Amino acid sequence: MGVHIQMLGTGSAFAKAFNNNNALVTVEGQTLLIDCGITAPKALHEIGKNFGDLAAVLITHIHGDHVGGLEELAFQMKFIYQRKPVLFVADTLVEPLWENTLKGGLQQNESRSLNDYFEVRPLRVGIPAEVLPGLQIELIRTPHIPGKSSYSLLMNGFFFYSADMAFDDSLLESLVNERGVRTIFHDCQLQPPGAVHACLPELLTLPDFIQERVYLMHYGDDQPRFEGHTGLMRFVEQHKIYDFSL
Repeated sequence: MGVHIQMLGTGSAFAKAFNNNNALVTVEGQTLLIDCGITAPKALHEIGKNFGDLAAVLITHIHGDHVGGLEELAFQMKFIYQRKPVLFVADTLVEPLWENTLKGGLQQNESRSLNDYFEVRPLRVGIPAEVLPGLQIELIRTPHIPGKSSYSLLMNGFFFYSADMAFDDSLLESLVNERGVRTIFHDCQLQPPGAVHACLPELLTLPDFIQERVYLMHYGDDQPRFEGHTGLMRFVEQHKIYDFSL
């Protein structure tokens, strides 16, 4: 079975040349949107798709470049497509996603909770869940902003997709050595210091057997200057479709 991943955007929160770091994962003709940032509606339009093409959306954490497009998604699905989209989100984020992010724009008349717009399916850390037929995802809590929960994704046991996360070489080594991870899509701040994101100098300290599995994403507009300077790691290209067999 093949899984296809296409980055709607590969940019950092402040990038302007690149869209927000959001992804489409397609298995057997069904598509999951990973994060729905501010640029997600425009980015979908750029590749000839729309919210109606999605089977579900999964949110990793509640920063604007990962959830800023959810209000438009909710309204489009309610008033244009007239169905509730499936929303996968960590159980710890269900309440803050509504109360701290979406309530101000979405609450109106009879619509007063996340469940009025979405078919909410909470996920628990460390417990794999089938989010599409043939696609299993396990949430892994990873370090980002102190005091704010952020969850990276392990897909079908071999594909690690980071949310925004600080450098954690021990986690990456254990994923490869103990869990058999073959592919890593990792956010990368190109210049130090890497306070809340792994930065390129830190990632370059990874051993070769890990670097050769790593694709870099969530980078700044200065990315072209770093081509050829990423060791064995490669940059993920915006809109390119990557095909990984499961």
